[in-house]
Order: sequence, then structure tokens, then C-alpha cells
Amino acid sequence: MKRILLVLTVSLLLAQVTQARHCWKKLGRCRTTCKDSEVFYLLCNDETKCCVNPKRVPVKTRSLKPTGSLETSAVW
Repeated sequence: MKRILLVLTVSLLLAQVTQARHCWKKLGRCRTTCKDSEVFYLLCNDETKCCVNPKRVPVKTRSLKPTGSLETSAVW
């Protein structure tokens, strides 16, 4: 009986340790710290970091419309 309890306890602990939650359309994993090959992109529900491969992070490039310079709009 003690052996069954020990096996059950160890298996439950291993299941919790090896369980990784996915985030951001299953392209990232929720972790407290990202690996060197990953970048922090979003926050997960439990406030851990959603670590994603940098190749999968979308990069939006936008052109800024010239609206005038800050120096000409400042009136003293």
C-alpha cells in the first residue's frame, strides 16, 4: 500500500513538472524565464511570459506620415 502511494505521488509530481502550457496560437510556451533562443512576446493568463521563437513573431513595418516637426509646433 505504501509503495502504491509513493508511485502515485511521484507520478503526479512529474506530471505537474513536465506539463507546459502553450500560448499565442500554440506557437509559444508560458514560462517564468525564456530560453536564450526565445523572445518574450506576450503575457500568459497567470502572468508568466509567453516565450516564442523569434522567427515566428510578426514584425509590422509601417511608414510614418510626415505631420510636421515637433520643433515647429512648439510655441513658447
